[in-house]
Amino acid sequence: MSIKVALEHYTGYEFARPVSVAPHVIRLRPAPHARTPIEAYSLDISPKNHFLNWQQDPFGNWLARVVFPEKVSRLEITVGLVADMMVINPLDFFIEDYAERFPFTYDPSLAADLAPYLRPVDDSAQAAVWRDALPALPADGIPTVTFLARLNSAVNGDVAYSVRMEPGVQTPDHTLASGIGSCRDSAWLLVSLLRQYGLAARFVSGYLVQLASDQKALDGPSGPEADFTDLHAWAEVFIPGAGWVGLDPTSALFAGEGHIPLSATPHPSSAAPIEGATEPAEVTFSFRNEVRRVHEDPRTTKPYTDPQWQRIDAVGEAVDERLRRGDVRLTIGGEPTFVALDDATSPQWNTDADGPEKRALASVLAERLRETYARGGVVHRGQGKWYPGEPLPRWNIALQWRVDGEPLWHDPSLLADPWAQASDTGATAHAESLARRVTELLGLPGTQLLAAFEDPLAALAADVRKPAGERPPSDDLDPDDVAALDRDVKTATGWVLPLATGEAWKSPAWRFRRGRLVLSPGTSAVGLRLPLDSIAWTDPEWPGEPSYLEAGPPLEPGIRTVEVTAPETGVTTALTFEARDGHVHVFLPPVQELDDYADLLHVIERGAADTSTRLVIEGYGPPPDARLLQLIVTPDPGVIEVNVQPTSSWADQRDLALTLYDEARKARLSTEKFDLDGTHTGTGGGNHITLGGAQPIDSPLLRRPDLLASLITYWQRHPSLSYLFSGRFIGPTSQAPRFDEGRPEAVYEMEIALQEIRRLTADTSDDPSPWIVDRALRHLLTDLTGNTHRAEFCIDKLYSPDSSRGRLGLLELRGFEMPPHPQLALVQALLVRSLVAMFWEKPLTAPLVRWGTALHEDFLLPQGAVRDIGEVVADLRAHGIAFEETWLDSFTEFRFPRIGVARIAATPSTPARATDEGGWTGFASSGGGATIELELRQAIEPWHVLGEEATAGGTARYVDSSVERVQLKVHGIDPAKHLVACNGVEVPLTSTGHSGEYYAGVRYRAWQPWSALHPSIEVHAPLTFEVVDIASATSLGGATYHVVHPGGRAYDNPPINANEAEARRSGRFEPRGHTAGEFDVAGAREAGRRAASPDYPRTLDLRRAPEA
Repeated sequence: MSIKVALEHYTGYEFARPVSVAPHVIRLRPAPHARTPIEAYSLDISPKNHFLNWQQDPFGNWLARVVFPEKVSRLEITVGLVADMMVINPLDFFIEDYAERFPFTYDPSLAADLAPYLRPVDDSAQAAVWRDALPALPADGIPTVTFLARLNSAVNGDVAYSVRMEPGVQTPDHTLASGIGSCRDSAWLLVSLLRQYGLAARFVSGYLVQLASDQKALDGPSGPEADFTDLHAWAEVFIPGAGWVGLDPTSALFAGEGHIPLSATPHPSSAAPIEGATEPAEVTFSFRNEVRRVHEDPRTTKPYTDPQWQRIDAVGEAVDERLRRGDVRLTIGGEPTFVALDDATSPQWNTDADGPEKRALASVLAERLRETYARGGVVHRGQGKWYPGEPLPRWNIALQWRVDGEPLWHDPSLLADPWAQASDTGATAHAESLARRVTELLGLPGTQLLAAFEDPLAALAADVRKPAGERPPSDDLDPDDVAALDRDVKTATGWVLPLATGEAWKSPAWRFRRGRLVLSPGTSAVGLRLPLDSIAWTDPEWPGEPSYLEAGPPLEPGIRTVEVTAPETGVTTALTFEARDGHVHVFLPPVQELDDYADLLHVIERGAADTSTRLVIEGYGPPPDARLLQLIVTPDPGVIEVNVQPTSSWADQRDLALTLYDEARKARLSTEKFDLDGTHTGTGGGNHITLGGAQPIDSPLLRRPDLLASLITYWQRHPSLSYLFSGRFIGPTSQAPRFDEGRPEAVYEMEIALQEIRRLTADTSDDPSPWIVDRALRHLLTDLTGNTHRAEFCIDKLYSPDSSRGRLGLLELRGFEMPPHPQLALVQALLVRSLVAMFWEKPLTAPLVRWGTALHEDFLLPQGAVRDIGEVVADLRAHGIAFEETWLDSFTEFRFPRIGVARIAATPSTPARATDEGGWTGFASSGGGATIELELRQAIEPWHVLGEEATAGGTARYVDSSVERVQLKVHGIDPAKHLVACNGVEVPLTSTGHSGEYYAGVRYRAWQPWSALHPSIEVHAPLTFEVVDIASATSLGGATYHVVHPGGRAYDNPPINANEAEARRSGRFEPRGHTAGEFDVAGAREAGRRAASPDYPRTLDLRRAPEA
């Protein structure tokens, strides 16, 4: 994201009397080889009575030679420039094969050209000794870049930095002997050392611009606290293939976008910023260097200014007041997701649901959140969702605490982390003592506690099934597998206490035909391996599930009397204790009332305290209850998911989001990822928003079903709500498809369903039946396969007939991706809160729209999505909610990043000029048609799931991600005079509604996998866009977009941060590229006609243009 800065450098000399001033040479203009784009420059000299001539020295640097014909009392030199601080990767260069490893020798002809930069520096004998003391290079050398980095760091480490106002440069020996020097001293020392190594080096004087970071670094320095600029000096070394490479020994960094060279010369004396003389006189010297930001694109690290955030917060409070006045009783929860900050490549952070680092970071995050939210709560490590194809259910870490603030668990030191290194060598004995103490506290006889054993018959059966022959050596087996095979079937694995709740606690006396409790084979917890089919019991009458619509009375945990009953009572639940991996685990049985759950925890904590046992709570969790809050950390493919507790106010939601993001970052978890090519994405997981009430009976969606009908209708009518905030994988086969994607008849059926909801809820004299919404929408809010969970509007937990846990009054909006910044997540939630408030006050009854193919043409381009979301904001503002459209600019930049902008002369008689600049907010004036601006932005492309194919592991369906889409937007053209082409094919332009401004979508094949739609179509990249003057058949200029690095550089790893990602992206766009000679206008138009489709009139699909 572009940040433009204005730099002002002032130098003043005030003389005690008028003096004669000799001609001055000023070297304060950015050098021709400066890579940072300089958009404006001025040199102001006072007194005004002077003569100025611009020159270039033998080394190509700009010189301003100034002559003062009269005596002066004051001499002032002011430099002003505007620079685009686009990120530049200082290591993005090519190196000739022979120079890839150091040492190397220059080609003789090249060495002759570089002779001035190879000449040894005088007075550097001490530097030679210092160089020889460095670690010796290996016989086969080291990578050249590594050598340069080490030498640069060595100088930085041995020379302390100081601000030295004296003129001139110290000798290298003096700098080393004193161990201190200014930037120019360190730079000259580094030049000397590089030349001693046989490398051509030069001294560089320039400006250093450092901008304050948006975020403080977790490791190492964060940079300056405020934006900073000053004159600076560094060295440049010539590497064959790469050219001059900047090295800054003051910071031990390679020179990047903040280094703006002014003069690069073989010796510092010819690089002085100001050179000249005056007649002797007393003088007062003053100087000033200032930098300020003049333009900032919205970016994910700082999406809003402080005034903007204050207005957002005020709107959040105002919406809250509307919700309170309307008695909406809305609560909002969510499911944000995170990835590892330090690992972007391992399967656990890309495709796998589980992994060792994921478990460790989840525990760290859970503990940090427990300290913040769940003091007095309990950490429950239960089992989460069980997906097809996975051998066991996934784990989850649930933080549970009471709403009233009373402790649910008093001593957190008694709770252990099962994934931490076990220190309890006597865990088995502790598990047994804890089991016996809990049994005593429940008032039960010791005979009720049953020892649980592994099954010897199962072990024998497994052994006899093995093939004949020698057993494999134990070294070839997994240690865990060996331990599982060798478990002692005579020693108790755990202890089981039959226990159940109802009107009273009871503990049946279980009997077994085999005389003891023998577990089912496996490695899961004892509580999951109970031989329930071996217990003597009778089928009881099923009393039915309790209702959780309303909360119960205040909790009063305690130890109640437990009755020993006969085995025929039908109780098949138990409290179990075992030692596993050096930790004591307690498996809780299912209970139907929160009071029973609290009682059980109370007893277990008493027992743990009495026996000094640290334990892990696992098993069944508590039933839904408004008196208890839960925050759950759980795994999902590639991410860690956090199911946050619901909040009932904007202030609570704001504090929760800000805290969660901060604690996650301190736990070394991130909210963003980067592809190899620098594409910036979210975590790959969702940020689902859950709407409901503090308890099901309060849910506004059950009390007012027309609210859900309004939301569904509005989302369908405004597709930007589905696509602007979504992840990359969208469409009918995605995780959260719209109901009108891939099922054209669904719109017709949905109209009937919404009509029925309104008819059945028209009588406002009484609350409507809560089941109405589920029955009306269950079979429409699904994906193509009928999966009710994989839908943009998921009503699985609204009022499902399946179970009481599905009747919680919750609506899950699953079309939201994880935003990289907490303020973005909050604005996203504020938009939803605002829409709920609007439709609560004024229900929507508008008809649904038959979008057809326009759904995936108009709204997957930034032009259509931004226009549509603007209409949403306009509706809110018309309703009195002061939501601002600019608050969504960061989402636009994140979802539709600008690839680049080029400026092109509008007539062939004017030399073409192209620059990288521009912003989302609009184009600069075209100067009466003199300039054409061409902007390229990333657009959304649905990735379709292909048909079934055989793979090594079975049958699979691949996702075709080989096609991508961009939006082309041009300003300042006249369609009667100009033609816009992409790869020689005319682009079908559509007016934006502004004079001379047009846009179009371009679909193209970015790569060619073996399995894809139309696998025979080859890659279309690079894309060359050009503007053609029709009358002269001349290409006026254009831009080129590369899918891969144009220099053929292949990256091994994703970018480590947003700066590196931006550098990779910007390296793939060139603001130049056009057809030389006469352009075939007729051929381009004919190719455009063949590629045109009435289904997608605003899109050029290069797959339909074989010649592209």
